[in-house]
Amino acid sequence: MLFSSIPSSTEPMHIPDGFLNWWVSLICWVLAIAGVGVAIRRSGKALGERQVPLMGVLAAFIFAAQMLNFTVAGGTSGHFVGGALAVILLGPWAGILTMTTVVVIQALLFQDGGLLVMGANVLNMGIVSTLVAYGVYRGVLELLGGRKWGLLAGGFIAAWASVELSAIACAIELGFSGTSPLSVALPAMAGIHALIGIGEGLITAGALAFVAAARRDLLEVTGPAAGGTRWALAGLAIALAVVLLAPLASPYPDGLERVAEDHGFIEAAREAPYEIIPDYVFPGISNEALATIIAGIVGTLIVAGVAFGVAAVRRKATTS
Repeated sequence: MLFSSIPSSTEPMHIPDGFLNWWVSLICWVLAIAGVGVAIRRSGKALGERQVPLMGVLAAFIFAAQMLNFTVAGGTSGHFVGGALAVILLGPWAGILTMTTVVVIQALLFQDGGLLVMGANVLNMGIVSTLVAYGVYRGVLELLGGRKWGLLAGGFIAAWASVELSAIACAIELGFSGTSPLSVALPAMAGIHALIGIGEGLITAGALAFVAAARRDLLEVTGPAAGGTRWALAGLAIALAVVLLAPLASPYPDGLERVAEDHGFIEAAREAPYEIIPDYVFPGISNEALATIIAGIVGTLIVAGVAFGVAAVRRKATTS
């Protein structure tokens, strides 16, 4: 979330406006646009019959799971990011598009992450996290030589690495912006996200174990998925069920907010220029828990629809 009056944040590494200077933000935008552009061009060929609904379901699950903070050491929270899970199930290009969809809707609809620095958030969580996870995952699988537990080990290590490298990228951006010296931001961000990455790895491994047990065919990137689309509806129902747990999320600040508080640059954060569903609380509802759940349901359905639409358009453009 954006840091307004230092509320509890729900997203690790979602940078608010004010943390990065204009030229670092511009460079991040250029890199993000280039990365997403490549993903758009390459994703059409990679999207099979199963990936179109899976991209929508996975985006919905990632959005919902990101609302559930878990407590780590020192009164700091973290939570699932999802880059590793996205690339393991979808491949790198569709994975980038899935994560980008989530990050963009979080910024535009929920004021989670700044608008001027959206390029940095897409770069860190949509591109760096996914490409790092994909490379690490493939490397671990090759190293383990096809062992049965390679899926879970690869998923855990890839997820941990994706969070850690995304945090390092964020620290570098803060350092070059002059927001915090790199000698301070880098060890602080890398240290706290090394712990957050353990939670990311456990959740990713658990999700992969569930998929392997319930629908192992979804782990194959190519080929049609058996059973029609009932599995997609079931997956969407699981994502919506996860939203019901959102009011139980840890109230502690996330990794980036904790570093900003501890090192004195939290006040650099700027307010969003508008509000739609700020702080994941649906406006006009007095009960905060209910307002959070409704906001999560709305966001989950919107993210699922947009991601499904992006996947369908890309597949149609390639097959037509």
